[in-house]
Amino acid sequence: MNITKQIQNLKCGGCAHTIITGLNNLDNINDVEIDVEISEVSFSCLTEIDEQSVYKKLKEIGYPIVGEDNSFGLKAKSYISCAIGKIKK
Repeated sequence: MNITKQIQNLKCGGCAHTIITGLNNLDNINDVEIDVEISEVSFSCLTEIDEQSVYKKLKEIGYPIVGEDNSFGLKAKSYISCAIGKIKK
């Protein structure tokens, strides 16, 4: 399955690097791409369980999909993830 979703808190290439790194570490997730300008993540996966693992990981690192809760804590996580992504980029 090829999936494209809009995500929250995506600001820059550092964020994109963090997301790509995090999703590439998941089993059965391939072809991860980020479009920073329109806040979209695209990926391919095998099953709905794999798809849900992506959404869980995105939320863990501070980038929930549009429509999910975006609490202050998640926004703070995204800033930290962004900074880490910039350093490791």
